[in-house]
Amino acid sequence: MNKLLEAACGVLAAVALFAIMILTFVDVSGRKFLSHSITGSLELTELLMVVVIFAALPLVSLAGEHVVFDSLDSKLPALFRRVQQAIVHLVSAAMLLGLAWLMWQTGGQFAESGEITAQLKILKAPFIYGMGVLCGITGLIHLALMTQPPRRHAHDAPDGGTL
Repeated sequence: MNKLLEAACGVLAAVALFAIMILTFVDVSGRKFLSHSITGSLELTELLMVVVIFAALPLVSLAGEHVVFDSLDSKLPALFRRVQQAIVHLVSAAMLLGLAWLMWQTGGQFAESGEITAQLKILKAPFIYGMGVLCGITGLIHLALMTQPPRRHAHDAPDGGTL
């Protein structure tokens, strides 16, 4: 299941990031050489950034690559670190699942009202629904990580390298 999730989210984030790169290249080249930019390129870039960020969120959580302040962790007993990590994952899961629910509600409101982007008239609801789904998946990942032993970081290794 992890491999499928990693592949799906990875491909989604990579395709969106590649599309941003191509869009930016063509837009800047068009402005420079043809004195004409792509209509709605800013809107497209914003929507694609939403896809990149929210598709990468489950991957970051699976890999345990969030920003961490752990300078005291090596001084704490293992049981305390395990409890601390479980609480952090529980709070993270609750926040992400709550955010997913709110985004799903907002997506429904946007779908009902037909909310669209200003310039290109792209429906916003599918993007909001996608954000909600990906936040929900990330919340479930944090629930699953609650039961895992605390992860060690590179600076915890005896030689300072990776474990």
